[in-house]
Amino acid sequence: QLQLVESGGGSVHPGGSLRLSCAASGDILPHYALGWYRQAPGKEREGVSCISASGSGTNYEDFVKDRFIISRVKTGDTVTVYLQMNNLTPEDTGIYYCAAIRFDTCVEPTFPASFLVGYWGQGTQITVSS
Repeated sequence: QLQLVESGGGSVHPGGSLRLSCAASGDILPHYALGWYRQAPGKEREGVSCISASGSGTNYEDFVKDRFIISRVKTGDTVTVYLQMNNLTPEDTGIYYCAAIRFDTCVEPTFPASFLVGYWGQGTQITVSS
């Protein structure tokens, strides 16, 4: 089993910044890459960014490159994944989900599809508006 608990999110003006956190724990955690997906109203869930289980590889979808940064910190048996989101636009509005992906690596160029996610966080709302 694997548990994902998200925090962060909220509302911000265009050009602003937010940081999401996801605390991941569970004995199978070393076998899973961790990442973030999002779902805008009326749209399908899409990948945003992910990081390998070792922390050595990262992957970003083109629409967040140079704006978002993913990182991870391991403390005891818990890994916390952060998503620093800068220069936010209204198109970034949606529910953001932390995800544990059923591979231990997550590197470019191919971003893991949603069906490869083994566990989801509860989701957190991000709203970017003026």
